[in-house]
Amino acid sequence: MSKLGVIRGKSWKFGDNISTTDITPKEMFMGVDRPFKEMVFAAIRPDWKDKVKPGDCIVGGENFGFGSSRSSANDVMKDLKLGCIVADSFARIFYRNSIAIGFPIFPCRGVSRLFSEGDELELDLHSGLVKNLTTGQSIRGKPLPPQLLEILEGGGLMPLLVERVQKMKKSLTS
Repeated sequence: MSKLGVIRGKSWKFGDNISTTDITPKEMFMGVDRPFKEMVFAAIRPDWKDKVKPGDCIVGGENFGFGSSRSSANDVMKDLKLGCIVADSFARIFYRNSIAIGFPIFPCRGVSRLFSEGDELELDLHSGLVKNLTTGQSIRGKPLPPQLLEILEGGGLMPLLVERVQKMKKSLTS
């Protein structure tokens, strides 16, 4: 299991009430022959797909990821190799799905006011500190519970469970 360290990346600013449909539009599931990356945020940020890079981070407002429980919205964020998403608040299912796949996500009230598009973000999940390296401002959120950090550090719920089962089998045969 790897230790999840400090995450740094360029910030992309999104507002309040970003839905899972905004992230992954229904066309992604209707046999449209285009890569997922071509369609992510297409309705609200059509040029985003051409500019985002691995390691970049999203800063969101209130209620990020609300709407349907489609986990594809979380999966595509991880597939794009984004560093993390920090937001003032998350929809419950989006939050749970992100943790379950091992994608770093961090709720922190007031964080959206600290960032402008393109600012450099630094997140320490263990301490709950979010820094804007461009402006020097910071804000502290509630650190994630140890169980959630363990899931993130294990690469997601399934890899963590597989690792535990393997250890258990090994101890039984020793």
